Amino acid sequence: MSIQFDVITLFPQMFEALKRFGISSRALEKNLYEMHLWNPRDFTNDNHRTVDDRPYGGGPGMVMLAEPLQKAIESAVDRQLSRGLDRPKVIHLSPVGKPLTHRAIMELSQYAGIILLASRYEGVDERLLSRCVDEEYSLGDYVLSGGELPAMVMMDAIIRQLPGALGDADSAVEDSFVDGLLDCPHYTRPEEYEGMRVPEILMSGNHAKIKEWRLKMSLKRTRDKRPDLLTARSLTKEESRLLSELEQEQESL
Repeated sequence: MSIQFDVITLFPQMFEALKRFGISSRALEKNLYEMHLWNPRDFTNDNHRTVDDRPYGGGPGMVMLAEPLQKAIESAVDRQLSRGLDRPKVIHLSPVGKPLTHRAIMELSQYAGIILLASRYEGVDERLLSRCVDEEYSLGDYVLSGGELPAMVMMDAIIRQLPGALGDADSAVEDSFVDGLLDCPHYTRPEEYEGMRVPEILMSGNHAKIKEWRLKMSLKRTRDKRPDLLTARSLTKEESRLLSELEQEQESL
């Protein structure tokens, strides 16, 4: 059975991008996932379809009401349960959430059903979060206009991990962060561009040496751009050796 995504959003039109373009579009055509969109305004009772109100205690902005969101989430849960799934995980995309990492994506890709709450305005009534949300995730230490873009990022990252989503099964394995390192540099034709040549090793045909070079360049890129990733993992003997080579090469410059 394909993975089920139910998204609670005031702007369902934004998710057409996932349906229409790229890997996520092809995965949808292959029935690798299903996406259902729920607008909280459809669960209101007043003529204005109100989904927000002023915060208690004063302050700027508006806060999303608990009731329409809870009704939308409950409808999404019921839909997934009706398909024979276990109760889906409910995720709120929020700046206060824990960082969305590759490890988290791999864990989430194992779920049969996920409900994403893409909130707006100043925030969501805390009582809704306490009652209905299992986890909160953030893309980074900054604030966006709403949770739609983070929800799409999370979905795209999960979808590309699904078997059959990528044309080359090795592509997902070789992505950055899969083994805790940044990806190595890549080159394609022509062999020379603006006076810069493709590294000779990549045209040598020696696959063992190419593999070693790519690992070495991944280590170099990670050391230069994200040294925190190196301190967070245990290095293999080969990685330690290649890092030592990099240090010696840098000292000889």
